[in-house]
Amino acid sequence: MTLRSLWFCLITVLMSLPALPLRAQEQVVVNTVTRPPFSMQVGGQDVGFTMDLMREVARRLTWDIKINRVDSFVQMLEEVERGEADMAAANISITAGREAVMDFSQPIFESGLQIMLHEDDISEPSLIAALLSWDLFAAIGIAFVILLVGGMLMWIFERRAQPYFDRPLKEAWFPSFWWALNLVVNGGFEERVPRSFLGRIFGVLLVLSSLFVVSVFVAKITAAMTVEAINGSVNSVNDLYGKRVGTIQGSTAAGFLDRREIDYVAFPGLGELLKDFEAGETRIVVFDSPVLNHYVKTDGAGIGHVMGRKFLTEYYGIIFPQGSDRVEAANRALLSMQEDGTYETLYRKWFGSRS
Repeated sequence: MTLRSLWFCLITVLMSLPALPLRAQEQVVVNTVTRPPFSMQVGGQDVGFTMDLMREVARRLTWDIKINRVDSFVQMLEEVERGEADMAAANISITAGREAVMDFSQPIFESGLQIMLHEDDISEPSLIAALLSWDLFAAIGIAFVILLVGGMLMWIFERRAQPYFDRPLKEAWFPSFWWALNLVVNGGFEERVPRSFLGRIFGVLLVLSSLFVVSVFVAKITAAMTVEAINGSVNSVNDLYGKRVGTIQGSTAAGFLDRREIDYVAFPGLGELLKDFEAGETRIVVFDSPVLNHYVKTDGAGIGHVMGRKFLTEYYGIIFPQGSDRVEAANRALLSMQEDGTYETLYRKWFGSRS
């Protein structure tokens, strides 16, 4: 073969290369629903912790993902169950009921439920508030009068028998009040023991009545703080009975409230629930802890307040049609992200350092 023939063959091969079909990326349809900070739209872009996670999984598996944002959580899952979407990702709790009809990835987030109240419904029991209550002021006034009257009666009984009380009326009222106050608080003065018969009888009665005076102070403070706690905010799940509680239909929060036999209003979506909450119709919300905490730090700042610690710990996962061959590949990608620190980087981006 001549040199000219070799060049001709080479040129022919090179010209045929562009005509060779390139391997296309596998397109994967991912259903999602708006659940800040896991999945939301900002400036027309799909953003959030789960969206970032899915893009990284897709990059590692050379998937060409198409985000399909639907209107409701139920629709998102039903389309996956029917095979109309390849998977779904948002804040999907791993439950036995869902696992029975679909397949989950390994957990991608640890979550739980919390209670959110209106900011103006928050009222923590306060010692200062109890001390400034009218009931306590009344008790202090009554005690002051009793001690003043008791001291002046002792002055009448003891002014000729006890040097401490031997002073004119205009000078005697405060020393007499001070004597009665010390009698109640400290049990009296050894060097100023009543000497007259009536003074000793009255002194004993005053000591006994001091037990009542002290108990009034303690009872009033305790009662004031107890009333504040009763009339104040919801502090636990047990306080939800008989109150208007809102959550999302079909959510794990709704299932929890059903099991506890707590009445609630079920909303079709998060937007409807928060709109009703902001309007003041629903005063208490039970839902996913990270979603509520994100809300009170952003759009709900000054409106909502998340109470206490999370309860009913649960885990989120990516959900697939039953028998999907993509589950194993997704799990390998998620494990590699855990191992190389990528997952931790995404977590810190959206939630900060782990507590």
